[in-house]
Amino acid sequence: MGQNILYSKLDRLPPKKEWIETLEILKMDSKAARALGELKGIAETMPNQAMLVNAVVLQEAKDSSEIENIITTQDELYKAISSNQKLKNSAVKEVVNYRKAIFYGYELAKKQNFLKLKDVEEIQKIIIENNAGYRKTPGTVLKNDKTGEIVYTPPQDKDEILDLLGNFLEHFNIENKEISPLINLAILHYQFESIHPFYDGNGRTGRILNILFLILNKLIDIPILYLSSYIIENKSEYYKLLNKVNKKNEWEPWIIYMLKAVEFTSLKTISKIKSITNLLNETIEFVKENEPKTYRKELIELLFEQPYSKIEYVVNRLNVERKAGSRYLKKLEEIGILKSQKLGRETIYVNEKLIEILKH
Repeated sequence: MGQNILYSKLDRLPPKKEWIETLEILKMDSKAARALGELKGIAETMPNQAMLVNAVVLQEAKDSSEIENIITTQDELYKAISSNQKLKNSAVKEVVNYRKAIFYGYELAKKQNFLKLKDVEEIQKIIIENNAGYRKTPGTVLKNDKTGEIVYTPPQDKDEILDLLGNFLEHFNIENKEISPLINLAILHYQFESIHPFYDGNGRTGRILNILFLILNKLIDIPILYLSSYIIENKSEYYKLLNKVNKKNEWEPWIIYMLKAVEFTSLKTISKIKSITNLLNETIEFVKENEPKTYRKELIELLFEQPYSKIEYVVNRLNVERKAGSRYLKKLEEIGILKSQKLGRETIYVNEKLIEILKH
């Protein structure tokens, strides 16, 4: 190991009970659980959950990547996933890969009901697009971007990393009746980021594991709660509190931060669902009145599932000819529901009002 790498041993899970179940933590846990329960309930009432999943997953891919200083716009992302063109912009490509990794993890969690070491490695591989796998070579340290000062040294030895990961997954997969799942989420997120098992993509992989943990614990059914927007708004606090656990075992402020993130994000997502549902109902009524011949429930839902739509989506969803698909989209543009854009040789039809809701 290099001379500058001072590593103080990372403890295995679980931490001492008195550190993680203070009165303040339990009060905040109850508020966060209430907000998350409300989100789960309202999401179940949506007529087409794919509308919500597509929108929220793309927003999360954008926000989570932004924490790692990978900056894109929603417009670029929707164009990228709607277009058949090869992705040239590396930031857009990374965000699209992250989205792919979320869906991969979600399908896996639904199918298996647990995660293996190999699964976590595969999620990271999809994000980063390389085969480096878990860290084998010592030398990884986390530095302050501005000063270059080493702020944290994760475990360096490959066997120790794998041992800690095995311990992490044991607690991740087993339903713990002793600790509230949301408190457990905060503990597990801290542990994964502190193990820092990969050379790159640890933050993004860890944030995907958060959502999979909530799904495995049946706190939500679909991947719609992400903490990245909260972390972006409180980024320095996030790293500061992580460090305090590392250096002084100060668990309370960290767990409260994560529980506040769950509450804040749940309430924000509830508000977004209400806005989407209102817009969907208004759009259905408006099309029925102004273009009754074009109205199809499946068509309107498609425009909410794919806010950047194109003729082939309509052809596949409604089982109609290209000519009819094109006519439907043009009619909806004429009455102001959609706005067309040229993208290479393709024409994309944008549901601008929905995009406006999704941006915030």
